[in-house]
Amino acid sequence: MNISSSSMVEKAAEATARATPTSVAHRVRGLSDRAIAWVFIAPTIILLLAINIFPLIWAIYLSFTNYRANRPNAPVLNVGLSNYERVLTDPDIWQAMQTTAHFVFWTILLQTVIGFTLAYLIDRKFRGHAFWTTLILIPMMLSPAVVGNFWRFLYEPQIGLFAYAVSLLTGIPTAEIQMLGSVSLAPWAIIIVDTWMWTPYVMLICLAGLRSIPDYIYEAAEVDRASAWRQFWSITVPMALPFIMLAVLFRGIENFKMFDMVTLLTGGGPGSTTEVASITLKRTAFESWATGRASAFAIVLFVAVFGLANIYVKALNRVKQR
Repeated sequence: MNISSSSMVEKAAEATARATPTSVAHRVRGLSDRAIAWVFIAPTIILLLAINIFPLIWAIYLSFTNYRANRPNAPVLNVGLSNYERVLTDPDIWQAMQTTAHFVFWTILLQTVIGFTLAYLIDRKFRGHAFWTTLILIPMMLSPAVVGNFWRFLYEPQIGLFAYAVSLLTGIPTAEIQMLGSVSLAPWAIIIVDTWMWTPYVMLICLAGLRSIPDYIYEAAEVDRASAWRQFWSITVPMALPFIMLAVLFRGIENFKMFDMVTLLTGGGPGSTTEVASITLKRTAFESWATGRASAFAIVLFVAVFGLANIYVKALNRVKQR
């Protein structure tokens, strides 16, 4: 069977070689391995540039104009930096940025602490740890639409399980527990949902970091009679820190762009309490139809995220080199 298969492959190769024009064969033979690699990679790179770079360049161009998407035939005028000036001086936009920063800070803090704690416990490899790991990962596998609708039902004051649980613990009537309708509670309702959904993601990254620590380091620490607490702070945390920082980077970038969960749960309300930057951008672009100003806002957000991420990556590289 192996001999017949190899002979068939050789015959197919010979047929392909005979069918290849002589001029093309000479050109291929003259190419280096790097050139052949570029021949295969170039179409993908061109496609990625067309999908990613062109929209960015187009948005930068629109940010200096008065273009409106609902008036495609209107004359497009160059307005200079007025769109950027209006974005940077708009109190509503600054309020949306503060709301976004509030979400990013608390979600990252909670997800990192809970995720690392779960990873540390699972790394102990207790009996049934594989089952519990799979169970913990379920929220991350769900669609945001499913999670949003599921938690809207849980937050219902009359029939929601969340209101009944809080009422059972505190004695507050369920009708008064308005998680999505309260100005003070609505932001925390979204933070709870995002933490529930994405803590498993942080846990996986932290678990990879914990399991990358060699066992002989702990063995040497035990020989030196280091306590478990000392081993945790002197070995576990420092060696897992690059993975923790990597998880913070990924979740920080994603939470800065938070849109779907807020839209599904509160739509930015009540009032504008939970209106994050992405919702403000959407309303500017597709409700006010100020496409030029929305493009300027998008570029400001891009520069902010790119700049902060660049600084953070440099700090991460320093930690890895220690």
